[in-house]
Amino acid sequence: MMQKRFAASLWSVFTLLSIGLLAAPTMAADDEEGFDVLFNGKSMDGWKSNENHDSWKLVDGDLVCRGDRSHLFYVGKDAGKPAEFKNFHFKAEVMTKPGANSGIFFHTEWQDEGWPAKGYEMQVNNSQGDPVRTGSIYYFVKNFTPPAEDNEWFTQELIVKGKAMTVIINGKVLFEYVEPDGVTGAAPGGGGDHKLSSGTFALQAHDPGSEVHYRNIRVKRLP
Repeated sequence: MMQKRFAASLWSVFTLLSIGLLAAPTMAADDEEGFDVLFNGKSMDGWKSNENHDSWKLVDGDLVCRGDRSHLFYVGKDAGKPAEFKNFHFKAEVMTKPGANSGIFFHTEWQDEGWPAKGYEMQVNNSQGDPVRTGSIYYFVKNFTPPAEDNEWFTQELIVKGKAMTVIINGKVLFEYVEPDGVTGAAPGGGGDHKLSSGTFALQAHDPGSEVHYRNIRVKRLP
């Protein structure tokens, strides 16, 4: 999802088990025991954009990103309790429009502008020019086959437990990636602090030509 592309990644997909092409049925977020709702379609409370605020809109219950680069951070609804997640199960329903590019950052932190430097990014891209497709852990695990279709809702999940990251699309495991010991945090080519630690989530508005819808965003903290 970053604009700069690299010829090779440090790591390839360890296990590419299966890819689901059918849209998953919608499940109300409050039906899932143990999950906290981060976005329920009624307001953007708890979320804060860092630049180009007009790139984010609430439309008919969907959180829609389209416009110049911007990142929408989950900052929580209580300023006295910073949003901080370490081990978790994250779920969101996503719909990409043709040619759209977005992403879901995790273990990241607020920054005023630019591409988030801390944490990892889980790609959202089924047809845009960047060949790194939905579910990829950008820079580190590259999936080149779109696991979902544009203009259809799909469920994107991420489980982080210890050093393991498991990506699930439409209920099917796409891959599991285990962060190697001794990771410095630098992406291929240098820069950033891309490693597991703890932090919050951020959604990406990539460019004016990208339109992506999010709904039913929720998370379950894991021990």
